[in-house]
Amino acid sequence: MNHVLSLLVEDKPGLLTRVAGLFARRGFNIESLAVGKSEVPGLSRITAVVDVEDLPLEQVTKQLNKLINVIKIVELDPASSVLHEHVLIKVRVDGTTRSQVLELVSLFRAAVVDVTTDALVIEVTGDTTKTAALLKVLEPYGVRELVQSGLLAIGRGPRSITERVPRP
Repeated sequence: MNHVLSLLVEDKPGLLTRVAGLFARRGFNIESLAVGKSEVPGLSRITAVVDVEDLPLEQVTKQLNKLINVIKIVELDPASSVLHEHVLIKVRVDGTTRSQVLELVSLFRAAVVDVTTDALVIEVTGDTTKTAALLKVLEPYGVRELVQSGLLAIGRGPRSITERVPRP
């Protein structure tokens, strides 16, 4: 079963390696990992999707909390969170298929970010079902390359993971 964890961490070198190593040592498979700065200077947010089929999630969160640079960990409920990923797809096109691919891009509210005579680079953001569906309809045209971010997740509503975190 997959769990989405949002970690608020100090922005320190080597922390991501220690977090990933902890998951690996416990036998957890990391399905997705995304890291970036947060709204608090000096703090970053790690969004990790982990597969914990037979192991208790509590075991790994306790170990993560022991890492000195981990400030807070929250498991996000998909029903009360916004979960998006970002995908760039390079698709083969020619004079006869270009308009068909452009129509599909429009239907999925994606964007063409680069155009050459024989390829389009398409950018799509959304939940995993949307990005997977677009990939499926583009496959017959020839997906030449694919780059996909880790899942980004944030809770819905006014509450924030950084509430009650001291700001410099």
